[in-house]
Amino acid sequence: MASEKILNQKKEEVTKLANEMKEAKLILLTDYRGINVEDVTNLRTELRKVNAKYTVIKNNITKRALAEAGIEGLEDKLEGPTAVIMSNEDYLEPAKAIYNFTKNNDYYKIKGGVVEGKVMTAEEIVTLAKLPSREQLLSMLAGALLANISKFAVALDQVRIQKESGAEVDATEEA
Repeated sequence: MASEKILNQKKEEVTKLANEMKEAKLILLTDYRGINVEDVTNLRTELRKVNAKYTVIKNNITKRALAEAGIEGLEDKLEGPTAVIMSNEDYLEPAKAIYNFTKNNDYYKIKGGVVEGKVMTAEEIVTLAKLPSREQLLSMLAGALLANISKFAVALDQVRIQKESGAEVDATEEA
């Protein structure tokens, strides 16, 4: 049986992980079978760029941390090799990074996760990852607004031109 010191270390690890999970906007569970060290290193680099953390944690510790954090519904996803991706700042960009990685690596799979406290299936996370980024949505909105403003400006200019030409005609008729 494990010594009390080791048990206390594991309890501390679980508590620390549970606290991180409570604060995380995104928690993804992925199956990392069949990928090499170079690919994992590249994935970690991409995730760091979007302020996300990639760790491999024993399933038992992850289960206990999820339970301590009050997150239910992912217990069945913790079978086989599982990597945990967490982000405290954004959920969309890390989800996109993982999704793009899964497109290029057939063996790497999203098992499920939590987005802002809501447990989601792999399919829901993939759907979310396919959405345009915040910046893309803002630029689309700006483009749509700019197009409408441009049309409005052209319409006002046409009204001005009509009034000016109409005013000239009226002035010549009276003379």
